[in-house]
Amino acid sequence: MKALLIPVKDLRHAKQRLAPQLSQEDRTGLAQAMFDDFCAAVKDARRPQAIFVVSSYEPAIERARANGWEVVMEEQQQSESASVDFASRLCAERGVASLARVPIDLPLISGQDIDALFAAASGDDEARAQASMVIVPSRCGTGTNALLRTPPTLFRSHFGPDSFPKHLAEAKNCGAHIAILRNERLELDVDDWDDLRALASRTNLPKHTLAWLKAAGIDAKIGDAISQKTGLIGRDKRFAASV
Repeated sequence: MKALLIPVKDLRHAKQRLAPQLSQEDRTGLAQAMFDDFCAAVKDARRPQAIFVVSSYEPAIERARANGWEVVMEEQQQSESASVDFASRLCAERGVASLARVPIDLPLISGQDIDALFAAASGDDEARAQASMVIVPSRCGTGTNALLRTPPTLFRSHFGPDSFPKHLAEAKNCGAHIAILRNERLELDVDDWDDLRALASRTNLPKHTLAWLKAAGIDAKIGDAISQKTGLIGRDKRFAASV
């Protein structure tokens, strides 16, 4: 069985690296908007045979259940790596052979992008016959934006700084077949201000993220012309375009 694993943190404390530019209210709003668009993309995916959400955040758990997805309950999240590894072991026990961890802060993701992960894992006889990894790097090339492991417990997770080379080293150490998938939509996650500006410069944004950008004064039409003001901004204090 092929499955998708979605780790969800408590969105009330989301996006701390954007704290110099955004209030917590806005950071939570951004995370929720991306989560809404992410869920829509998951519904369009065809290759995953099961969807698992690992979280202690009640709204995410309620969303998962409403969508008919499996829930892996946590009392609290120690780290994303610990959450993913805990859920991966559980998924393997339930008969999952290939498991793709994909985070919710990929606002450009589509169902076709999710399907492409699984297609890359089963694209040849060699990959099907042995342990394998499909990995998508972050935009900067050092992070891991998507990770599919066959079997799910192939090696332990290292999400965080320099996770991409760490995951590559783990896969090599266990003799796994490695596929590096380049996908600009999957490579754009939103962690800091540069990521947000890159997102705002894109066209054809999904509706919830686009609505948040407009409400926050970060309209996709102005893209890199957005003024880089410093300090916290709330709902009454927005960015203005540079002239």
